Amino acid sequence: MIWQNILYLLLGAAIGGFLGFFFTRRAIEKQQKENPPINEKMIRAMFMSMGRKPSEAQIEKTMRDMMNAK
Repeated sequence: MIWQNILYLLLGAAIGGFLGFFFTRRAIEKQQKENPPINEKMIRAMFMSMGRKPSEAQIEKTMRDMMNAK
């Protein structure tokens, strides 16, 4: 009787862990698809939309600043 309860508990924990992992991974992938991380190309486009031609040093500095802000 007690072994059966322990088995159910372990089985439920294993199934819950697997389902939790699966749904969390799916949610993170969806979020990454909807909101991709910023890259150099996006920063360059941002500078160009403001009417500035950025240098590589400015792009690298902006990338460092954004990574440090996270």
